[in-house]
Amino acid sequence: MRIDSLDHLVLTVRDLDATCVFYSKAMGMKIVSFDGDRKALSFGSQKINLHLYGKEFEPKAQLPTPGSADLCFLTSVPLAEVMDHLFRCGITVLEGPVERTGAEGPLLSVYIRDPDMNLIEIANQIRTRHPI
Repeated sequence: MRIDSLDHLVLTVRDLDATCVFYSKAMGMKIVSFDGDRKALSFGSQKINLHLYGKEFEPKAQLPTPGSADLCFLTSVPLAEVMDHLFRCGITVLEGPVERTGAEGPLLSVYIRDPDMNLIEIANQIRTRHPI
């Protein structure tokens, strides 16, 4: 067995509209409708499926709970520009920029919360230069 990548994950949310507005406006994700009235947020080659709390799609997590996620998103946009954008969107940066460790090396990150109070980390990968 070998896992190659993540296709999608699911967020359980209290308000689909508020979640869609936040992630499209603040995070630049595309809102996608599928299977009738289901909603997802698309970015890169991944997506986040949205489940409305109390009306989750089956099968589901054992205890789906709004606000229980802690997610890290990578961006190539410099964090100074990200922070300016978040400020213009009225979103408070909780912490950062701070150095963290990502899956492929060091990150420079800022932290915010989404409408359900999930912790959202937005990060730049730190590329170290090697002498020639």
